[in-house]
Amino acid sequence: MRHVAVWAALLGVLVLDGCGGGTGRGGPSPVPIPRGPSVFVGAGDIGWCGSTAPEATAKLLDGVEGTVFTTGDNAYPAGTREDFRNCYEPNWGRHKSRTRPTPGNHDYGTAGAAPYFEYFGANAGPSGFGYYSFDLGAWHIVALNSNIPMDQGSPQLFWLRQDLDEHRQDCTLAYWHHPLFSSGPNGNQLFVREVWRVLYEYDAEVVLNGHEHMYERYAQQDPNGRFDLQRGIREFVVGTGGAPLYQLVRSAANLETSASVYGVLRLTLVSNGYTWEFTSVAGQSYRDSGTGTCH
Repeated sequence: MRHVAVWAALLGVLVLDGCGGGTGRGGPSPVPIPRGPSVFVGAGDIGWCGSTAPEATAKLLDGVEGTVFTTGDNAYPAGTREDFRNCYEPNWGRHKSRTRPTPGNHDYGTAGAAPYFEYFGANAGPSGFGYYSFDLGAWHIVALNSNIPMDQGSPQLFWLRQDLDEHRQDCTLAYWHHPLFSSGPNGNQLFVREVWRVLYEYDAEVVLNGHEHMYERYAQQDPNGRFDLQRGIREFVVGTGGAPLYQLVRSAANLETSASVYGVLRLTLVSNGYTWEFTSVAGQSYRDSGTGTCH
């Protein structure tokens, strides 16, 4: 098993090793990296009380083995203990033990996102940080927190460089809440561009985001939005977990498909590439699938 990054330990940041179930210092021994495909499945913008959509997307997870991700805004409207108890726990909560979340701005509606860190525990990384990494099969997975500084000079960006230095796998995926590129009403979130620059420098393959309550898939592009088939990163926006849906409001360069539907994105990760499949909930007929290779 690869060595846990020294800088992560120095900064107090948890690094999770194994197939979605390892822990940091003091936890059980890391499990071996599996040789076969690994499944990474999920969405963001989830726990909306009074809607049937979170249960419908949770049912899609029921039929998929693997590690569950969230791309933020887990419990509306303000990420309180009551929001997690009443709006997230009854549906996606049954998958909590295998979930590796990231926080969104609504989770920070309560000071410091304290209930978010309390609810997910060690699976969310150290309280107050919310960024961590782990290996999933042959892939290195990085969970980031776009609700705290992630620009040049920030501890998070410094940690990210150190983490990627320590984990030189052929295939890397990163996920967080706010998307750099978006065709939804919130638009491009330019403050995350420096993270993209670092990921591009280290030849990352895939970025997953939420924030826009819709599904979007972009062609490989560089941090400035230029098509780049050789080194470009493919971005998926998957804010389709249960919050009221948004519509596409603007055209976007390199946007390959989008849909205003509820559903989950399933990534099957192999040693030299990945397949993706977005499946909408019962009653909605949208599906998107394809394959990609690692740089």
